[in-house]
Amino acid sequence: MTYKTLLTSALALGLTAMAANAQDYSFRFQSSDPAGNPNFEFQQGWTETLKEMSDGNVVVELLPVGSIVDYKETQDAVGAGIIDGHITDTSYFAGKDPAFGLIANPVGAWSDPSEMIDFVENGGGAELMNELLNPYGLEFIGVSTPGLEAFVSKVPLDGVADLEGLKVRNPEGLIANVFRAAGAAPVNLPASEVYTSLDKGVIDAADYSVFSVNQEVGMNEVATHPVYPGFHSLPLIEVSMNKAKWDALPEDVQDMFKASVKEFQQTQINALKERDLAAIEEAKAKGDVTIHDWPAEERAKFRGIARGEWEKVASQSEMAQKVYDSLNAYLESKGLIK
Repeated sequence: MTYKTLLTSALALGLTAMAANAQDYSFRFQSSDPAGNPNFEFQQGWTETLKEMSDGNVVVELLPVGSIVDYKETQDAVGAGIIDGHITDTSYFAGKDPAFGLIANPVGAWSDPSEMIDFVENGGGAELMNELLNPYGLEFIGVSTPGLEAFVSKVPLDGVADLEGLKVRNPEGLIANVFRAAGAAPVNLPASEVYTSLDKGVIDAADYSVFSVNQEVGMNEVATHPVYPGFHSLPLIEVSMNKAKWDALPEDVQDMFKASVKEFQQTQINALKERDLAAIEEAKAKGDVTIHDWPAEERAKFRGIARGEWEKVASQSEMAQKVYDSLNAYLESKGLIK
């Protein structure tokens, strides 16, 4: 049964069915984001949505990063029942299986959040997530994302050829490997040094954040040729919980969890999109920023280069190979890769 069918069924049955259920449910989840972070605020909104849907019968206490365990330990903590669930970037667990990193952020795969979400909800991604998570005692509920990162650049970038020799700040790992394969010269710098490194010409470009954040911290003032929408990084944020506790829930409560996560997903994506568009208007009003939007054929070219690096990850585990095969099948079916 697809996510859409599940959500439609849940809404048709009435999401306030819990009002007739005498049992209350209380859970404790931990986020990988700090309190006060905009993403954490959206996640708190999810808990309120779930509470409203259930007439107050399902309550999730959401804790900020590090409240109970370190952000890289939440998977083990959920499986052990120390916490009931988490909202986190799936790539944090790539050390257990490279498949977590590949499904969490296949660099270059997505040009819009809707593509990644469709892959998860309708293209086999959710099933892969559970195949990955179930052995660790977790159940995948749903997905969100803070959005597709823009790309910060001091020089015009209109396609893959312009990456040749570009000194670009990238974190080590798959992102740096993809840019290196595309002809760029990755430089590993902490986020705190990106602005000054751009300003002083140490680097030409940077993998940093979404457009609104780049604008807010002044990146577009020293690097006036951003690429938007971005073409490289879009993280998968999972909402998962202890599988035994999930399996013990009535179907109507499970449906409420899924429907509320879907609402959280759309609220987060739409709100962050609005912030990006407002930041774009602000940047344009200043008159010194030229925004570059890569055509579909250039995005596909970068995706093709990235696929060579995905393939290397795929060779590292059986599950990574499954993720690679499913991802390629989906992208080919949508005409996003040849």
